[in-house]
Amino acid sequence: MEEALAADDPRLVSAMSSSSGVSRNRLGLGVALVIAGIATIFGGLIAQITAIGLGGFLIALTGSVLVYRAFTTPGALVPASAQGSEKASRARNPRKKLGDRLQDRWDQRNFE
Repeated sequence: MEEALAADDPRLVSAMSSSSGVSRNRLGLGVALVIAGIATIFGGLIAQITAIGLGGFLIALTGSVLVYRAFTTPGALVPASAQGSEKASRARNPRKKLGDRLQDRWDQRNFE
């Protein structure tokens, strides 16, 4: 059964088998933004222009939020299109059991 799943949906298998669950792209971008923000803050301090310092603070804040979300967002490695379709199907019929929803998704993926 695991081999069939790996053959049918390799992205799902890789997302489920990864132990960290950390979005590496989001983490790298966040760290780069924090470093760029700190450099911009120092640039504003040296130039004595408050607006540049505030811009650097906002850049660093955005980077720190991205780093935080890289570690805390569940399913960070699952594409956004897959997450949206799951929410839409759950919103249509919230009373369906989990097993029924999983079976419906399996049938849609393999037979449609």
